Amino acid sequence: MVGTVTTLWRYPVKSLLGEEVPDAVADARGLAGDRALALVHQTSGQVASAKNPRLWRDLLKLRAEIIDGAVRITLPSGRTVRSTDPHVHRTLTAHLGQPVTLADTPPEKATLERSRPEEVLAAGAAAEVAHETLAIASQAPPGTFFDYAPLHLITRATLDRITELGPRATTVEAERYRPNVVIRTEAAGFVENDWPGRELRIGDELTLRVVARTPRCAVPTLEHGRLPRDPDALRVPARHNRVVPMEEMGPQPCAGVYAQVVRPGRIRQGDAVRLV
Repeated sequence: MVGTVTTLWRYPVKSLLGEEVPDAVADARGLAGDRALALVHQTSGQVASAKNPRLWRDLLKLRAEIIDGAVRITLPSGRTVRSTDPHVHRTLTAHLGQPVTLADTPPEKATLERSRPEEVLAAGAAAEVAHETLAIASQAPPGTFFDYAPLHLITRATLDRITELGPRATTVEAERYRPNVVIRTEAAGFVENDWPGRELRIGDELTLRVVARTPRCAVPTLEHGRLPRDPDALRVPARHNRVVPMEEMGPQPCAGVYAQVVRPGRIRQGDAVRLV
């Protein structure tokens, strides 16, 4: 047995803060309700992502939750707006200073901008640095807003190892890495590096195929609601776990893994996780 599920997270709006849930159904589109919506720039047509901190770091000051079948977005002031409100686009545009539409379907051939993370480390989140344009959801079903694949997993062992290797006195927060599933395991840190190409059984039914290690961008270093900036959340993996995440990429700072659903099922906190 690999370990047990400790926490589950879903993010109803891409790049916004999400919500912890006790259980969820997982299928080919990931956890039910996860990344169901995203903000799309009205001029460029690109999907808004905090991977470009200069433009979009304020997305991580907004929290999205599913309430009574709609998504409720809470602004830093405490004001809320729902995905079903007719003024939702105007409200979010005013807050972000960018013309955006809250969308439930990606534009055709949807892309996002990913700033080079180590340039962000050097120059700061507000600096204009080099970036690349990436197609989204290449390992997820069409019409979804995932960066790459529908599920992201990380172990407590990896989070603890990042803490040990850095200057922090307290454990680095899982929320910075935006996982869906956090797994407690007795194995050594960065254990997920060995999982790509293998399958995980979670609980009685759910089966996942691990497809890649997760290359880290600048997002873990940014403010996340109440959490302050933490450059070491990226700096430590860059120094101590620079590995090849997938065939088409060279070595990158990595933490966690991406996965696809092979067999749907319900996942719960406390479920056993086994390598098949």
